[in-house]
Amino acid sequence: MTQVGGLGQVMNNIDLGVGGTGSLQLQFAKLQLALSEMSKNSAMNYIDQIQKSQDEQKQVAHLLQQARQLQADAAANKGAAPHKNCTEMTPEMIKYMKENNLAWDPTGNDYLHNKDEWNVAIQSLQAHLDTLGTDTQQKMVFVQDFMGQYNSYLQGANSAIQQSNQTLAQLAQVR
Repeated sequence: MTQVGGLGQVMNNIDLGVGGTGSLQLQFAKLQLALSEMSKNSAMNYIDQIQKSQDEQKQVAHLLQQARQLQADAAANKGAAPHKNCTEMTPEMIKYMKENNLAWDPTGNDYLHNKDEWNVAIQSLQAHLDTLGTDTQQKMVFVQDFMGQYNSYLQGANSAIQQSNQTLAQLAQVR
């Protein structure tokens, strides 16, 4: 229901520079322009979402790199005593994984992981990164669809305005 109200509101804001709205062709042009505006707004909304998703992908890629380095450090026995063969998840990683319900190995009921325990966190981060990538690609398809609609509506409006101008020119010749 809000889209219809939104369409009416957008149509009321469109001024084609002619007094009155008696021409059916101009009314159709107004409708086409209103629909093009709505398509553009939808595309812009998805573009904003894509930018946020790409920022999150960068963050997850950074966490994934950290996890792999911590796994390598654990394998090289670079952990701090008394957990020489373990390394600890960073606070940033713990926070992100909790906020996004990502898995890690609960052995020891702590955030210390040996080389093998890191696999769970790494696989979880990688799967989440893949999901974000897929979601971003879907949003890009939606943007393309909305931009196609935008162009189509603009062409329709242009065509209706040209037809209206032709009709007015023909009427002017008759007089």
